[in-house]
Amino acid sequence: MIGLISATAAGAAARDRLAAAWPDRTRVYDGPAGDAVRRAFAECEQLVCFLATGAVVRLIAPLLDAKASDPGVVCVDEGGRFAVSLVGGHGGGANELAHQVGELLGAEPVVTTATDAVGLPGLDTLGLPVEGAVAAVSRALLDGEPVALHNESAWPLPPLPVAAEGAYGIRVTDRLVEPSEREVVLRPPTLVVGVGASRGAPVEEVLELIESSLVEAGLSVRSVAGLATVDAKAEEPGIVAAAERLGVPLVTHSAEELAAVEVPNPSDAPLAAVGTPSVAEAAALLNGGELLVPKRKSAAQPAMATCAVVRRPARGRLAVVGLGPGARDLLTPRAKAELGRASVLVGLDQYVDQIRDLLRPGTRVLESGLGAEEERARTAVAEARKGQAVALIGSGDAGVYAMASPALAEASDDIDVVGVPGVTAALAAAAILGAPLGHDHVSISLSDLHTPWEVIERRVRAAAEADIVVTFYNPRSRGRDWQLPKALAILAEHREEATPVGVVRNASRPDESGRLTTLAALDPATVDMMTVVTVGNTATRNIAGRMVTPRGYRWQEGAE
Repeated sequence: MIGLISATAAGAAARDRLAAAWPDRTRVYDGPAGDAVRRAFAECEQLVCFLATGAVVRLIAPLLDAKASDPGVVCVDEGGRFAVSLVGGHGGGANELAHQVGELLGAEPVVTTATDAVGLPGLDTLGLPVEGAVAAVSRALLDGEPVALHNESAWPLPPLPVAAEGAYGIRVTDRLVEPSEREVVLRPPTLVVGVGASRGAPVEEVLELIESSLVEAGLSVRSVAGLATVDAKAEEPGIVAAAERLGVPLVTHSAEELAAVEVPNPSDAPLAAVGTPSVAEAAALLNGGELLVPKRKSAAQPAMATCAVVRRPARGRLAVVGLGPGARDLLTPRAKAELGRASVLVGLDQYVDQIRDLLRPGTRVLESGLGAEEERARTAVAEARKGQAVALIGSGDAGVYAMASPALAEASDDIDVVGVPGVTAALAAAAILGAPLGHDHVSISLSDLHTPWEVIERRVRAAAEADIVVTFYNPRSRGRDWQLPKALAILAEHREEATPVGVVRNASRPDESGRLTTLAALDPATVDMMTVVTVGNTATRNIAGRMVTPRGYRWQEGAE
């Protein structure tokens, strides 16, 4: 929960805007500012104070306890110009909150955390449990001192300025090791613990078995990704409570799935009880991995719990990112986050140039020219298979005439793939034209480089006969000058000459241009590859210079 505190009418107005935008995330604290801050500090994970930073410093100073547990605090000035991350930048999430508040209120986020200021990922912001000398190693990274990376798990990480050797170190491991005074240990979620239990097994017995098994095997409990068991035990209180106390998900599988897993220690007891000769080992091994701890029983007499531990292999990560039509403000926050997370970026050279300033220092960039889509897809997948965090970029939405389809055709289930949607050229153009896509619509590429013209023509004819609004991508180039006239002629067989047609070039970019014409008046020679052409249907109208396709619902008929 985010506590909101203000002391003046101006502050209260901005506070109320935030509360209205985040009703489920925020709580307003009224009364004197000192009392409100003290109550919010004790009850909330984060605070946004619409007060002077000096005042907030004096109010929270006696309340500060520990960096890891104190709430993050953001200050917003009376004029709403700045959102200042005051304390708890990483641990309390104040840096990210400052950006969110700034975006919502139109304020400039102010973040002074050293790593954030120079574009380095904070070691405590990587999404992994962290131990050791975070401040000292972060300082070494900032000062350019050699920091050695020992990634025992080959876990995908964002770019870090690391070396093969150094006086400082970063170790990525699930082993139970103590960091040295100049070392940070990151705990990747590599361990899956399979659990079986008799009815009524106490949570203490289940937990003691899991924790002792990990310690004896030299493994860290902080690397446990989840508990796994059979469906019949999905609501067993001891298992459910153990997962809750460990802070990990509980995954269940059917007895049939578990029975198909080959295990070293099958037993007749679980076969009779739940229909599979193995619960703990089979549940841990179901999705592959290395069995580190074979089935063990708890020490109680009689034993009521079993467990087994498997190390799952690290998986590379491929994010297929849509950059939008070109304008920076149409690049989504999620896309920006993925660009900052990637250690390897793959993309068309001109798209790389658009976002190069958003990459973290040390990001390896693999760029190529036009016509190398399949090569880029293969490269991105190959880098992900090496355990890298890869971003493969494309314009618009990566799944629309872009890089998602060749990448996913190349990828198998040995890597994690994340799709990051983007604003398409058709949507950007439609916003400029008015509301041409207000009812059913279709996008068709007129490029026959990869699709035979016979197929394209059949699709255009189907859209024409179905009276669907059509947006043409890749409408015309120097070497392809007849496809657009042919497509327009097909549409003209079913639509009036006065049908509105929107032509937008370089949508959302500095040299953007848009115009509204008609099916009869459109000159194909004025169209190029940077243009999107949208042809209305029989209901589309030019209303006050805007292209509008009515939604066509029955309530509209009654309104007319």
